[in-house]
Amino acid sequence: MERNQPVLPDSLKQLLPLSYNLWFSWNADAVKLYEQIDPERWERVNHNPVRMVQETSAEAWDRLASDSSYLELYSKVAAQWEQYESRKAWYGEKHPEAGGTIAYFSAEFGFHESLPIYSGGLGILAGDHCKSASDLGLPFVGVGLLYRKGYFQQRLDSSGSQQALRVDYDFNQLPVRPVQIGGSDVIVEAGVGDSQVKLKVWVVQVGRVPLYLLDADLESNSPQDRELTSQLYGGNQDMRIAQEIVLGVGGVKALRALGLQPNVYHINEGHAAFLSVERMREYVHAGVPYDTALELIRASTVFTTHTPVPAGHDAFPVGMVEHYLHPLLSQLVYEKDRILELGYDGEKDLFNMTFLAMNTASLRNGVSKLHGHVSRVMFRSFHGNIPVDDVPIGHVTNGVHMLTWLAPELQQLFDRFLPGGWVERQAESAVWEALRLLPDESLLKVHSSLKAKLIDLARRSLQEQRRRNGESEERIREAGTYLNPDALTIGFARRFATYKRANLLFKDLERLNRIVNHPERPVQFIFAGKAHPADHPGQDLIREIYRVSQMDAFKGRIVILENYDMSLARYLVQGVDIWLNNPLRPLEASGTSGEKAAMNGAVNFSVLDGWWEEGYNGTNGWAIEADPHADWHTQEQQNAESLYTNLEREIAPLYYERQEGSPQWAERMKNSIGTLAPVYNTHRMVQDYTEHFYSRTIERFRLMSMDGGEQAARLAGYKKFIREHWGALAVKAVTDDPAVPAPPGNKEVKADLYLGSIRPDYVGVEIVYYAENPRGIWDPVPVPLKPEADLGDGVFRFRGQIPSHLVHIQHYSVRIRPYHPLFAHRFEVPLLFSTVK
Repeated sequence: MERNQPVLPDSLKQLLPLSYNLWFSWNADAVKLYEQIDPERWERVNHNPVRMVQETSAEAWDRLASDSSYLELYSKVAAQWEQYESRKAWYGEKHPEAGGTIAYFSAEFGFHESLPIYSGGLGILAGDHCKSASDLGLPFVGVGLLYRKGYFQQRLDSSGSQQALRVDYDFNQLPVRPVQIGGSDVIVEAGVGDSQVKLKVWVVQVGRVPLYLLDADLESNSPQDRELTSQLYGGNQDMRIAQEIVLGVGGVKALRALGLQPNVYHINEGHAAFLSVERMREYVHAGVPYDTALELIRASTVFTTHTPVPAGHDAFPVGMVEHYLHPLLSQLVYEKDRILELGYDGEKDLFNMTFLAMNTASLRNGVSKLHGHVSRVMFRSFHGNIPVDDVPIGHVTNGVHMLTWLAPELQQLFDRFLPGGWVERQAESAVWEALRLLPDESLLKVHSSLKAKLIDLARRSLQEQRRRNGESEERIREAGTYLNPDALTIGFARRFATYKRANLLFKDLERLNRIVNHPERPVQFIFAGKAHPADHPGQDLIREIYRVSQMDAFKGRIVILENYDMSLARYLVQGVDIWLNNPLRPLEASGTSGEKAAMNGAVNFSVLDGWWEEGYNGTNGWAIEADPHADWHTQEQQNAESLYTNLEREIAPLYYERQEGSPQWAERMKNSIGTLAPVYNTHRMVQDYTEHFYSRTIERFRLMSMDGGEQAARLAGYKKFIREHWGALAVKAVTDDPAVPAPPGNKEVKADLYLGSIRPDYVGVEIVYYAENPRGIWDPVPVPLKPEADLGDGVFRFRGQIPSHLVHIQHYSVRIRPYHPLFAHRFEVPLLFSTVK
């Protein structure tokens, strides 16, 4: 039952609706507006504006309504919101006629600590994606699950062991509201195994973007079904597949109940891929043939993969899928086997959610350049073993939402020195050239104040932890002296998965002791992060860090903070001097924490993996190096040596030179901000998705949907025809043609090909040879051949020009691939005929 809402003075009435819009979380003035109601209570309610409004007394409202300075701040925030809501943003200017709706499905969303329905990087990225979609004015909606218990709150006991605390959240105290139509809550149903699960639809307003969340905790559901939206990433495989059906199938039904028919369905990781099966049911029940429906679904679906190891992709026994998806599959009797084939991994005899997503999405991407390549290698066999570079998986490198993560103090500093409108133009590198005007002293002073805030928070957190664990007053007081505000401070905070190697720093404790306790150049480390409750090796890492932090040599110099969330993350990325990241390459798909640190002037010190492999230029941070072709044990030894050596010889000396007036540290900070902030933000990321994925998808889906899906039917017919006749292809002859003049250094080549029943405009024919690039790597060079003559009996001649020194079979091959003008990419049908096997 929804709590009665408080009555506010007319002069402050906007505080209530604004508390339900997460726009407040990236507007520093709006945060102050709620904080100033009662600063101590603001901390107690975990920065939740809804609770602040609900729990404020009438007397307090009267006091605030007569406070001129508070009213001035209120008017300023109200004006900012009105301007934000009404202004024409980037999407409207760049794509004024595009229209359509983009629906973004994700298992978790991280917007702010007051809405704890996220666990880590995937959720934070989804939240930042929605925020930039709002800022840029995209016609965007999110779809997810509303978890009653969220993820978990972490406590560390006196031995450093992680304790996972579950909290039952009262949705009436969170910035979420039930969606109602005609005064009634919107309820949809999703079939899960033997149940028809009822799902209540809630909405979170994220600026101009609505996020619709599904809640199964209804009295009309069985106790077991009510648990489906209980906690994020909890339970066994049965719970996992049931949650993914609720997300995908229930999510589509929720959109329909709200009257939404998106042009783009963006599947953020494979968890939501069942949405394509529900869409297939819709099309088939509307009389659309299966093959045509599949082309319509593919034309309107984008898939982003985040996981660079096969084991990280959800896969279920086929029988389990048949059981839990039975209510839906029973409505697709004739299509059932073909639907199951869409996710079937024959090598492992499992139903793979990533396979389902790739088979139902024309456009797919990884989340960094390196991860795109890793994904193409990983899924090459899925695409019929076409060349790795031709596997249709691109990349959009992740970014972070600038105003969420940038310290307000730095934003004010940038306001003074960067061009007007720099926030809206943050993805333009030229904007950041004005950093050269920013005095070093101003930057260092602001950073020093942010560092002091971090250290104060860390001390208070450690004292509270010891007090809760019943430790002595002496131990509690001791924690209040930990960390030196003048010492080089290095942060390491993320999910404690083993591949992230949080303990790499401890390879050589004697050497680390010399670094940490150097008499002139001391170094200190702050760790934070959670391990999944079922991840025991990850929890062992936490205990190891805690154990080292308690050694006399490292006491007060190495600390680990509990309950890593978005609030603590802001303090860390804004306050440390160096951001450390040392995953085992190439297992970090992208990573984003270092991007948050970079825009705040912290300098990255990282393995060249994920985004840092692209971002590092030699002057904006440091690389932890190793031979990427060596075995993993050797790489780890090399990484550890590089870590220690850089700290000893480069990083610490440069940091402490600033005490002697050297400008090099400030220059390194400016290089970090100026080269990384304009690239690794979600404005640039969402613009990339728009230009390369969303706009193409909207246009292509409209084309395929015209005239009752005629174009989709034609494409489906072409694919069926081409697969049936591909096996008859043959190369009859490949010869030079000296009679035809060619530019110097080139020669004419003709290829006589047997295509049988296939028309010459249904194939792409090319010669492929290899040429050495400036880096000494041999790259394939495709040269298209054009059809010239019909030689009869299914044989056609194709002609083109290649370098004159090339000789067929020895130096080049002829290859044939399917071609259709409606293809989303060259190998939409991953068939290839080549003269080189």
